[in-house]
Amino acid sequence: METQVSAFPVNDDTTGDPRPAAVRVAAALRDDILSGVPAPGAVLPPLPEMCERYGAPKGIVLEALELVAADGLVWVGSDGARATVRAHRQETVRPADSGAPVGPGESYRWLTVAERQGKRGRITLLDVVEVRPPVEVAEALELGSTGTAVLRRQLLQHDGEPVELAECYYPMELAAGTALVEARRIRGGTPTLLAELGYPPHQTVDRVSARVPTQAQFEALRLPGSLPILRTFRVVYSESGGRRRPIEATVMAKAGHLYELQYEF
Repeated sequence: METQVSAFPVNDDTTGDPRPAAVRVAAALRDDILSGVPAPGAVLPPLPEMCERYGAPKGIVLEALELVAADGLVWVGSDGARATVRAHRQETVRPADSGAPVGPGESYRWLTVAERQGKRGRITLLDVVEVRPPVEVAEALELGSTGTAVLRRQLLQHDGEPVELAECYYPMELAAGTALVEARRIRGGTPTLLAELGYPPHQTVDRVSARVPTQAQFEALRLPGSLPILRTFRVVYSESGGRRRPIEATVMAKAGHLYELQYEF
């Protein structure tokens, strides 16, 4: 890591950032690591050099290292003076990889993508229940003032670690009498089932934002501290009788410091 004078010394009372000094240093260090400097596996510079880079005293830098260690980005030695960057960085997720139906007997694309990456993917179905969904979901699914939807709430994991909490809604008019209302996983995933029902996905619209996690998201994703989540609100449309029809609306939450999304146009 190149040594440089900090552009935001933490003891500067004129700063517009009211966060505690250690939190600000942790944010800068986290940004360095996620940008690839230093590289995974590298040992961070000695404390004096770190103090100079971030414009902070030793105690503040040590506290910042503890915060970043809690994120899983560095490993700190027992003396607190030696820190190593963990092997992982932000993982790139390509939403287009898992949205299409699969062939007969094939696994859901999200699971096969995980397998190609050398990971053991697992999807745990947490809830299947008929609900009057939140306003944004009801509007997206064109449910009017009284329509209901089936909520399928799932936790996606890689090698036992939570990756994503997904709340998937389907119009009750479409889902009634199908496997969507059953408390079991669907072979090939819901895109495959919807296609079999005559509603193949035609268009997907994602709206991505950073949010403060809800309690349910915080607990399910085992989030450290107060880091934000990466929230995707997705609406899937099908073509039926010459009309575009919304068939699915999903709220997906990922740990914001561990994942990034890649879209290709």
